[in-house]
Order: sequence, then C-alpha cells, then structure tokens
Amino acid sequence: MADMVRRAAIARLNDRLRTTGLGGSIFMTAGMAALPKAVQDAAILAVRQFSDFTPNNDPHGEHDCAVLTVQDQRIIWKIDYYPRDDTGIDPDPANPATTKRVLTIMLAEEY
Repeated sequence: MADMVRRAAIARLNDRLRTTGLGGSIFMTAGMAALPKAVQDAAILAVRQFSDFTPNNDPHGEHDCAVLTVQDQRIIWKIDYYPRDDTGIDPDPANPATTKRVLTIMLAEEY
C-alpha cells in the first residue's frame, strides 16, 4: 500500500509540472526547437493535455514519460529527477523539497 501511495504522489507532482509548468523546469531539444513554432506549440499543448496513461505506457504509475504523434512528428516527453542541492545523491521523486523535476520534450529520433 505504501508503494501505491508513493507512486500516486510522484504522479501528482509529475502531472503538476506537465500540465501547469509549475514544480520544475521544461526544456525542448534542438530538434524540437528547429520545428515551426506552430508544431512546437501543438506539441506543448499535446503534452499538457495528455491523459492516456495505461499499464502498457505507464507501468509504474508515475506519469513520467509518453510517446505521441503531433502533426506527423513522433514526440517523446519524459521527466527526470535531480537532487535539488546538486549533491549527486539520488533524489526522492516523492519529495519536492529535495527533488528537481525536469520535463524534456524531444523528437523520438533524438532519444
């Protein structure tokens, strides 16, 4: 049960970053930045609105990664975790006080 609660907390924090931009940083790769602005905007909106999490694409229930198609472009978004104090110690993704979240939006071919 504790593991389910922990994963749900991580998913809530990840969803907050993904849907609102709050609670972390968001980056686009060079490949994404090279696309027309309209495609970039559509990709950001698709990432924000994504809700089709299933056991197949989200086996750990943390809402930390997905693959989508936006205007014929295969897009991957993923959330990584880093220690907030840059100590190099593994962060606890369930604890926003010690963990920096970074959402990266990239072309699938860049992964």
